[in-house]
Amino acid sequence: MSTTTRPLTPAKLGDFRERAPLQSLLRKDVASNGPAWLPLVLVLGAISAVGYADHLVVSISLVYLYILPLAVGAIFLRKGVSYSLIVICILLHDSYSQRTIHPALRIFDNLSAMLCFAFVVYFIQRYIEQREALAKTVQQQRDDLLQDVKLAAQVQRLFLPSRKPAIDGLEIAGMMLPLRGVGGDYYDYIPINAHTIQVVIADVAGKGVPAALLMSATAAAMRLEANRDRNMLEQVERLNTEIGAVSDPERYVTLLVAEIDTHKRMIHYVNCGHNPALLFRAKTGTLTRMDSSCPHIGLSPEETCELASADLMAGDMVVFYTDGVTEAENRLGEEFGMERLSATVRRGSSLSAEDLMIDIYNSAADFCGDDFSDDVTILVVKCHFDGSPSVTA
Repeated sequence: MSTTTRPLTPAKLGDFRERAPLQSLLRKDVASNGPAWLPLVLVLGAISAVGYADHLVVSISLVYLYILPLAVGAIFLRKGVSYSLIVICILLHDSYSQRTIHPALRIFDNLSAMLCFAFVVYFIQRYIEQREALAKTVQQQRDDLLQDVKLAAQVQRLFLPSRKPAIDGLEIAGMMLPLRGVGGDYYDYIPINAHTIQVVIADVAGKGVPAALLMSATAAAMRLEANRDRNMLEQVERLNTEIGAVSDPERYVTLLVAEIDTHKRMIHYVNCGHNPALLFRAKTGTLTRMDSSCPHIGLSPEETCELASADLMAGDMVVFYTDGVTEAENRLGEEFGMERLSATVRRGSSLSAEDLMIDIYNSAADFCGDDFSDDVTILVVKCHFDGSPSVTA
């Protein structure tokens, strides 16, 4: 069996010969960052400068000035190389210093300087080792935390719709983009029967993991309530009690839950402090806001809500969103706002639900330079009723 090796060019071979010996003298983190020759130039230059000064000055001993290059060497060089420099500095001082003193005093002076240098180098090396160990521990903890956040994001996505509902006469598209991997936004569409669906959008106060945990509790409770009872006012009341029991006063949820009946061509909704959804009328080209009718979820143990309703016609669209869309800011501090959102909805009224959803997101992203400050959730429902009359109660 033959092996093929790639030949080294003269330039690469020279660079390898130049860097390999130098990198063997440096600590690993120093050798991997920046030019290998620079730390050695600093150390050797400092030793040369101190040795030259020690050679010129005769009146006093300048041996302890070698602490400076030795300290620099302890920062950049490997442990063995740093201790070897101590011997080099002592020999340099003993050879080039012009002071004439008794041999015994010279030996004592050199030994005491060597012990002092060794202590300084040991202290600096020990400090660097502790910093490297701390940095390694912090990096490992950071990696573990990022892995936990990824797992939390995967769990959170389980609460979001995995596929579009099959409701005749409705086209639905939704998206949720968390700011920090996990977020406090939530949306869902829960089929009630063949012609009725419940649409939910919520936003938990705050960001990150705390908001994501409360969002998960809200999503689970909303699913249970939707399967238990179709009375939206009672659903909201029980949800308020459940969320209030597991959250503190600083954590609350804005919620908009709507029920769309394609036979009656009606939408009933309860808005608990959430951003008003936009109901676009295809026939007149007007926008109606589905404003809030009761307080936020989880703030007060008792709250009074009102059920609102509106007729639907073919071509009408309902746009649900969170404040991450309207509060997206550009470089001047201006918000995307309701006016720009309304203009985007009017401009894209002929688009499909998914295309309009994408157009709204792209418009907000272009406005803020794709630098959102909050989670972004958009949900669009478009009506495709046929020509048959609606069924009245």
